Amino acid sequence: MKPRVLGMILAGGQGSRLAPLTQKRSKPAVPFGSKYRIIDFAINNFINSGLFSIYVLTQYKAQSLTEHIQRGWRFGTFLSDYFITLVPAQMYRIEELGPVWYRGTADAVYQNLHLLDNNKADYVAIFSGDHIYKMNVEHMIQTHIDTRADITIAAYPMPQEQAHQFGIMHVDEKWKVTDFLEKPANPPSIPGQPGTSLTSMGNYIFSRRALEELLVTSMGDGEDGFDFGGDVIPRALSDGYNVMAYDFHKNPIPGQTGANLYWRDVGTLDAYFDANMDLVSVNPEFGLYNADWPLRTSSEFSPPAKFVHESEGRKGQAFNTIMAGGTIISGGTVRDSVLGRGIHTHSYSVVESCVLFDEVEVGRHSHLRRAIVDKEVVIPPGTKIGLDPEEDRARGFTVTESGVVVVPKGYTF
Repeated sequence: MKPRVLGMILAGGQGSRLAPLTQKRSKPAVPFGSKYRIIDFAINNFINSGLFSIYVLTQYKAQSLTEHIQRGWRFGTFLSDYFITLVPAQMYRIEELGPVWYRGTADAVYQNLHLLDNNKADYVAIFSGDHIYKMNVEHMIQTHIDTRADITIAAYPMPQEQAHQFGIMHVDEKWKVTDFLEKPANPPSIPGQPGTSLTSMGNYIFSRRALEELLVTSMGDGEDGFDFGGDVIPRALSDGYNVMAYDFHKNPIPGQTGANLYWRDVGTLDAYFDANMDLVSVNPEFGLYNADWPLRTSSEFSPPAKFVHESEGRKGQAFNTIMAGGTIISGGTVRDSVLGRGIHTHSYSVVESCVLFDEVEVGRHSHLRRAIVDKEVVIPPGTKIGLDPEEDRARGFTVTESGVVVVPKGYTF
């Protein structure tokens, strides 16, 4: 009999390092790649892997994310095991815990343990909702079953200087986890691979019994025990549970040749910008066009994109650019950019290496370079953004270390 696997996506992240993009939305709800939201990639990984029972746990500024899931992600109504359901923090254990919201990743699942009973789950796939990657979750589940693991953690080798932001694992020759350090200041390297650390991707497969036992024990510690990486995984190791690491690079993606190498935590503005720019490169590391691994998102009934004018010195043109429906390039030039839905660039404007969210309007003779512009911003004619950092800061824009300029939602010139 096929085991019953329940999917849980942790989507309550505040994403403070992505501000101002997260001033009015959670990190998983931030647009990405022209027409997607960040959370779409976790949902697609589950669905493409045949996992159709999915709960999305939300908390921080969830309205945008809630509307996106409700409008764009639905199965039919006849199969009870096929669902994508939002689970906001609702103090389900108020008699036990008092009036508290989700206090961490593990606590979010603990407060919803009744969902395991409701769905008679044998295994639980608990994945982060704020990373960009493709993953065949079915392969990881089967590895978990084959190794008789209590917990399996998706593992990704990373440059040592970046690894302090993640959990770090030591494994033996069979990839059994022997030690786990949560965000150490000086991450240890992989033996025999100096300069590289084995990091946790924040994606877990739990056998149900182990998950229930560990959460009940961890939550009983009072002020601690609220996170998987900082509390639950170290406790599992000390209590003798079988914790295995899963080599993400060996994860097979249908229709994709070579090792599965791409995983990005787009947790900073520069990382987010770079991941978008990769999509418009000639040979992107992350491909959007694999028919065997479709990347779905909410449907938007918009008209086709359109290029207007080729006269009087005006020419609507775009190079190395992706754009969603309803966008009009009217007598201007767009290069190396990611454009959302319903964007209008007017004549003689230039947009270079930019990420424009939905419904942005770029006025005549404007020039934008290395900018992220949030939705519905109207840029007046003749405006220059990204050419003078001091001027951009004086307007109140965020300018990153690498010089990316961010124009927030609702900004009025």
